[in-house]
Amino acid sequence: MIDANEFFKEATKAISSNLKIDTALHRLLLVLQSAMPTDEVFLGVYDPESLTVRIIARALPGGGQLLEKVVSIPRGALATIARRLEEADPSGLTFILPGGDGDAVGSVMAAAFDKRGDYSALARLLFIEGQRAALLVLYSAGPGRYTAEHARLIDQVNDPLSIAVTNALRFQELVRLKDSLEEDNRALRKEMHHLVGDEVVGAQFGLRGVMELARKVAPLGSPVLLLGETGSGKDVIANAIHRMSARRERPFVKANCGAIPASLIDSELFGHERGAFTGAVARRRGLFERADRGTLFLDEIGELPMDVQSRLLRVLQTGEYHVVGGSASMRVDVRLIAASNRDLRRMVQEGRFREDLWYRLNVFPITLPPLRERLDDLPSLVHHFLQRKSAEQRLARVPPLGPGALQRLLAYPWPGNVRELQNVIERALILSPEGPLSFADLLPLPAGGASGGFSAPGDGSVRLDDFERCHIQTVLGRVGGRVNGPQGAAELLGIHPNTLRHRMRRLGIPFGRRATRP
Repeated sequence: MIDANEFFKEATKAISSNLKIDTALHRLLLVLQSAMPTDEVFLGVYDPESLTVRIIARALPGGGQLLEKVVSIPRGALATIARRLEEADPSGLTFILPGGDGDAVGSVMAAAFDKRGDYSALARLLFIEGQRAALLVLYSAGPGRYTAEHARLIDQVNDPLSIAVTNALRFQELVRLKDSLEEDNRALRKEMHHLVGDEVVGAQFGLRGVMELARKVAPLGSPVLLLGETGSGKDVIANAIHRMSARRERPFVKANCGAIPASLIDSELFGHERGAFTGAVARRRGLFERADRGTLFLDEIGELPMDVQSRLLRVLQTGEYHVVGGSASMRVDVRLIAASNRDLRRMVQEGRFREDLWYRLNVFPITLPPLRERLDDLPSLVHHFLQRKSAEQRLARVPPLGPGALQRLLAYPWPGNVRELQNVIERALILSPEGPLSFADLLPLPAGGASGGFSAPGDGSVRLDDFERCHIQTVLGRVGGRVNGPQGAAELLGIHPNTLRHRMRRLGIPFGRRATRP
């Protein structure tokens, strides 16, 4: 005799023990074998719209496996199956199926589960909330192996079986959606990478030292502190460090600490639980949770209040934090890059920034020079922003520069640095989308006239070749006309010397004996 209560307990425990449906199905098979003849167990999902059974898992004594097999229901068997489903009580929808083709339902099951010859089968329709959720099928070799007693045992575990299987199916769908989302995110990052590119304008000239430091620290997990005036491109360098690191496939999350209201900083950084405060109607993931296993870039970190600084220090030291309104400690693996345009050392002396946090952040400081100290990069930056902003504004072509435009840009002190240059170019494109761009109404011309060796042609336009010629001549002037060798123009420009000579020849820039000929 089979103890029905013991069978109910063991079967419920087995099917509920794991959200992986193949593992749970195998554990159920082991329980079933102690109560009835069972060689295999299959789990299928019935789709009434497409008239198919989708087999998703099977279990053998050696283990379980996931499947993805769709079997169509023959039209001749459909009426018989529908009638039996309508006439049966949902609490007792366990069918003993004869082997062979003597029964319509048995024929469908045989086709669906590849069974031929003498076999016995027991099929259970699992219901939840009044809807057919799944189909559980037991198989055993030989005819007449299952009895009404076996069917009653399966009937009594309908509810826990239905709930467990439905939860497992939902979990399987969540895993599928998660994998799909990660794949979409990877594709999106590749697309953004294709649009933005790896280029850091000025990496070979004004930012050369900065990029050398960035390449050294990028493969490591050390915190990085970027210092420099506002608009000098700290976010660009932070992004470059992330792309050169082992975390490049993980999230890069950015936040400006100065733009977050003081009352919401904890919630933004660490997240909050539902009901943690007025207006917290749902759980919110914080910046640290979103950046887990990736990089978190905190700009203007000097704007953080002192009490938040102490909590940030704890995350950096232990990798743990508490969600606002939560009691459990959360662990996180984040590489932090901080930035500030303030003198943090002076703020420490004045008691406005925690000294211990300063030492924790100042592991590897990198100072970015302002634009006025790297004017050699300005022609390349102008060309870069002209190309990008013209594409953003969907202009048919990149407008040319007018006479004296580059000289005016070179003579301006750029207190807003690269950000100001970008904004000025965008404003000029809006005002004169056809060109030529002069910047006369946007930038004041300093007393004494503009400086710089570039002279615009008299036809009122500047072509890309003019930019390139000016840039190459500027570099040649810095290196004394040397094209090849260490610290030569080719090395500084990052191209092969023969390529540089070819471009100089095309642009009419003399080199070698021609350059020294009177």
